[in-house]
Amino acid sequence: MTEPVPTLSRHPAINETEQTRRQSEVDFARGSVRYEGGILSDEIEHLNARYIAGEIDSDALTAAILASHTARS
Repeated sequence: MTEPVPTLSRHPAINETEQTRRQSEVDFARGSVRYEGGILSDEIEHLNARYIAGEIDSDALTAAILASHTARS
């Protein structure tokens, strides 16, 4: 079981331009995973949504994905 990822704030501290950049970043990563034959789990997609919304930063996203039970070593 993974530990909860802390929320940075209740309201995004990022603007629409940053949200769009983050969405593009996640879409690229998702495409890369699919190209390799994988599918992101619901858990990872939830983390991605939190990242795009500005609830967590890149470091928290990466740590949560690495700690996820869906990540492979």
